[in-house]
Amino acid sequence: MSKAEYSYPEDEFDVPSNPDVPRGVHRAPRSAWSRWWKFLVVLALLPVLAFTLVNLAARDGNLPTLPGTSNSPDAQETPADTATEGEGEAPAEETPPVEEPVAPAPVMDTPIVVLNAASIGGLAGEQAEQLTAAGFTAVTTGNTEAEGDSVVYFTSEELRATADLVAQTLGLTTVTLEPADDVIGISVVLTSDPDA
Repeated sequence: MSKAEYSYPEDEFDVPSNPDVPRGVHRAPRSAWSRWWKFLVVLALLPVLAFTLVNLAARDGNLPTLPGTSNSPDAQETPADTATEGEGEAPAEETPPVEEPVAPAPVMDTPIVVLNAASIGGLAGEQAEQLTAAGFTAVTTGNTEAEGDSVVYFTSEELRATADLVAQTLGLTTVTLEPADDVIGISVVLTSDPDA
């Protein structure tokens, strides 16, 4: 329709106060709700749709499986079921081999003090020389008073392998855990000569 065919008189919308303003713009701005409602509906419906699809797939048995597993009823029968089906005894289940835990290796630079409680001159020094010959690098000697059997004391479980090697090197049989806050290492208390 041309301007000549327009039968209505001109009003304030036909002659804008500012000629730079576009004509025909009479709408109010859209509200935030009108812009976001579509996204909110999608966010609300997606979990419901996913839940429904998973339930339908589970009901039909079409769920994906991990390698080595199966959802089929044949794969899920128990050993008792197979025993009653005619073979007479259930097949033995294969058990994976159990890996033995690796024992920690002895730490040869662990501080070791050899204490003479036997009142035998030079006993601690002789035993310290045996430990040094076996490869221990931080061996010291001293004297103490004690009774009973000769004992190898260690202060933490991490030192058990090292304490066992010390006892084996000196020919001792008693190895005891004795935690101490101020001492780190191994103490050997000799109440008699292990070589005698």
